Amino acid sequence: MTGFRNSFLYPLLSWLIWPGVFCAGLTGAYFAFQSSAPLLWFNVVYFSVVAIIALFERLMPYEKTWLARDGETFNDIAHTLFNKGGVQIAAAIGATFPIAVASFAQPVLVSPVHFWPDHWPMVFQAILGLIIAEFGLYFAHRLAHEHLSLWRFHALHHSVQRLWVVNTGRFHFMDSLIKIGLSQIPLYLLGAPLPVFLWIGAVTAFVGLLTHCNIDVRTGPLDWILSTPRLHRWHHSRVLAEGNTNYGENLVLWDQVFGTYFNPPRPSSTDIGITGRVASSFWGQVVQPFSKQGYRQIIGRKPKELDQPVVPAAPAEGLPPMMMPSVRTRAD
Repeated sequence: MTGFRNSFLYPLLSWLIWPGVFCAGLTGAYFAFQSSAPLLWFNVVYFSVVAIIALFERLMPYEKTWLARDGETFNDIAHTLFNKGGVQIAAAIGATFPIAVASFAQPVLVSPVHFWPDHWPMVFQAILGLIIAEFGLYFAHRLAHEHLSLWRFHALHHSVQRLWVVNTGRFHFMDSLIKIGLSQIPLYLLGAPLPVFLWIGAVTAFVGLLTHCNIDVRTGPLDWILSTPRLHRWHHSRVLAEGNTNYGENLVLWDQVFGTYFNPPRPSSTDIGITGRVASSFWGQVVQPFSKQGYRQIIGRKPKELDQPVVPAAPAEGLPPMMMPSVRTRAD
């Protein structure tokens, strides 16, 4: 394995894997959407991409210690299937839930006032839809870091001690519902057609897998446009000033606009997690945020400490101080 790492092929693959897998996934999604069973075939494509990423995680890990088992694999898969994916068939994958929601809701919730530029080529409609949806995703994510009432659900995602393809969909169902609502409702109101929702779901699915992957990839200029593994590792950092950044789900456009983009010229963090505590079982993690005791465990502080003033953390390099106060200050 050392010989492979030192070969000419290794740096070449490091540059090619991210865009190659992403484009392959979207190509597969295109053919799936043209079929008579788009959700079924999209899930086939999705699982294939998962398998490819899992293979490269073994061949080219970014952090070797993340290859060790952490006892959370079952919970990660269960959250992906049932919480992020909702009520789908056993073969369905959580990342396709937005596609399933759009398939049923879009024809019902079409706005009486039509603003959508449906005369544009679909690729431009999809890009516009992605930018609009990303605005909702950005603020849903950021608010989850800045308010205890939402952090109690989002903390589950940050409780992992390693990043790899399997815990991509480790979200509490309340966290997922809020994100889906804020990202899709504006598109419904604007009259976006179903294919736009399908393509946003596809992009979100594959960017999510690649963002969480434990592969030593080099993304270069892509870091300025898309959410990449490098940027997302900073977001998962235990250090508050690093972790309260890079909220974009697919794009980092709104991070650039609102000053929460963070990409210093050094290796991204592998010290990830929270100081609060989540339950060990899947069902325990589902119900934990709804009880006072569970809430306190997630926050990681004693009850009397919750009413004390929050001391803002020092600002990260290049970020204004106003961006730093967050629920994770209280949790950590």
